[in-house]
Amino acid sequence: MGRKKGVVDFDESPPDDFDPANPYKDPVAMLEMREHLVREKWIDIEKAKIIREKLRWCYRIEGVNHLQKCRHLVHQYLESTRGIGWGKDHRPYEFHGPKAEPVESE
Repeated sequence: MGRKKGVVDFDESPPDDFDPANPYKDPVAMLEMREHLVREKWIDIEKAKIIREKLRWCYRIEGVNHLQKCRHLVHQYLESTRGIGWGKDHRPYEFHGPKAEPVESE
């Protein structure tokens, strides 16, 4: 079995031996878990940036009709930015957590 040319194989899963109850038991696993979390956060941030660029382009192209034509991108961008970022978020609290499901009343 040879190595494929031009293909790099990354281990994108969290470490198997990390214990969240006792994170300092294995310092190597703790650092690997921290790297995994940082990597996942950067992936989410870059996805949000891509959607933001698409939204900016949609606003420029659609002009006065951007409210109707770009609505799906706005919702997609808001969902992608929910819960990501490094610092404190100055948006209202209801935008921070996971999206609340509507309650059906009888």
